[in-house]
Formats: sequence, C-alpha cells, structure tokens
Amino acid sequence: MIKLSGNSQHVIYRPPSEAKSFILRVTEGCSHNKCTFCSMYRNIRFRVRSLDEVECEIQQMASFYPGLRRVFLADGNALVLNTDKLLAIMKKLHVAFPMLTRITCYGAPKDILHKKPDELKALQRAGLQIIYLGIESGDDQVLSDINKGVTANEMIAAGQRVLEAGIKLSAMVILGLGGQQYTNSHALNTARVINAIGPTMLGVLTLALFDGTPLKDAVDRGDFLPLTTRETLLELKEMLENINVQQPCIFRCNHISNLLPLKGVLNRDKAQLLADVQEMLEFLQNNSYNHQNINPTHF
Repeated sequence: MIKLSGNSQHVIYRPPSEAKSFILRVTEGCSHNKCTFCSMYRNIRFRVRSLDEVECEIQQMASFYPGLRRVFLADGNALVLNTDKLLAIMKKLHVAFPMLTRITCYGAPKDILHKKPDELKALQRAGLQIIYLGIESGDDQVLSDINKGVTANEMIAAGQRVLEAGIKLSAMVILGLGGQQYTNSHALNTARVINAIGPTMLGVLTLALFDGTPLKDAVDRGDFLPLTTRETLLELKEMLENINVQQPCIFRCNHISNLLPLKGVLNRDKAQLLADVQEMLEFLQNNSYNHQNINPTHF
C-alpha cells in the first residue's frame, strides 16, 4: 500500500483490494462515525482536507511515482465532498499521473443519495471506477440498532444509483451483526437487498467486537448475544441460499475475520459455496469444536 504522509497520525484504512493503490486522504475520519460496531474513526475528528493540502500530497507522490496507476480516495466516505471538488482532485490526479487507470473510494449510502445521477455520471467519466459500499445488513431493525442512518430501501436506492451511473459497486455485509435475536431476519433481508442491488462484487465479513464501541459495551452488559461459530456458519448458509443475483457477482468471504475462506462468482458457484459451508458444519459437528465458540470475532 502506498500511503501519504499527512499531518494526522491515525491509521489509514482501505479495502484489501486497494493494497497497491496510492491512498490519498481527501478527508480525515468519517462524517457519520456513529455505527455502533465500528472503531475505525471513533476517536478522529472529521475534517475535510483543503484542495491545497491534497494537491501537495499529489505532487509529492508524483515526484516519486510518476507512473502510478491506482488511487484510493480516503478516509471513510470521500463522497461527502461536493462534486466539483472531487472532479478538481481527480483532474489533478490525471495530470500528475499520466498512466492512471483507476480511482476508487468508500461511499456512505447517504452521501451517494445526496449526489444527483448526473453528478455520479460525471465522476464516472472523470475516472471513478469503483465505490465501496458498506451495506452491513439488509434488515431495518439491525440497521437501526447499529445506527447506520439509513433504511434497507435507502441502501438499495444508493447501490442502484451507483450502478446506473456506470460505476462498479463493491458491497460489504457482516455476518453476526444482528446477534442471536435477529440472525434469521438479518440473513434473509440482507440477501433481499443484495438481490435488489445486484452489486459487481460482494464481500462478506464476520462481526468483530472492538473495545470502546457501543456494540462491545452491549455484549459486556449481556444486551447483545453474539453468534457462536456454528450459528455464524448457519447464517452464512441461509444468506447464500437466498441470494439470487441477475448478473454475475464476484463473491469473497476470505477476510481475516472469516472462519471459512470462500470465493467464487454468484450465481455460478453458489452450489459449491453452499457445499463448502455444509462441509465445515459437518466437521464442527463431528469434532469437539461444536461445543466451543472459535469465532474470530473474539480474537
């Protein structure tokens, strides 16, 4: 990962697929920063970086890597910037890096919905190729509980708007986010939202509990019951069984948080993915693990 220097000392986050990208922070932190499970920007005061700051970073990087091809606009939701400023930044990137082929960013659902379709199309023409959208869950109760700030229907509208603009959509959902109480509705409604959007790529993570987050506090109080290993796999199975996308979707469930690494293309590889999940369930059943919780959410 090519990082930029910047003045802040906090960790810079990016999707796994952006490991070889220049991480250009156009904001610091996350403008929403209220999701109960997320610790990424919890102690970071949100700030929009000035165009001069960003341009300085671009010129510094260009002096070392003029042949750079990929840029990821950080931090948590670059699309909170007004479209004119984003277009100005992207223009400077293309001038500084003549071989640039790809610009990507995180996109919060509200920020996407605040962009008019023509604005998103302008960003696509300027080189924005992928927006990473944290769907997290398709269940309205779960979305409310985690303080995501949108409903499932708004999440669908945001995802569809990205795709309609000709931008690829990489969506992310989190196993176990509804706990034991909402595991079935979380699985079924998340599959429903995925079907309605039809993302280009779908990444499945497993819930991680971080100290200092409201969700971890709820677990410590006994107000939220996390899934066991077996329950997490059953939720994944139910979700996969109900996903039926109309266009090919690259599927990845191989994040470090996942017990069972999976990858394939939906719907093409759905049967094999389900068979792999079932095999792991049977392994747990036939071994001592079936009475233990070895879920990596607790690592």
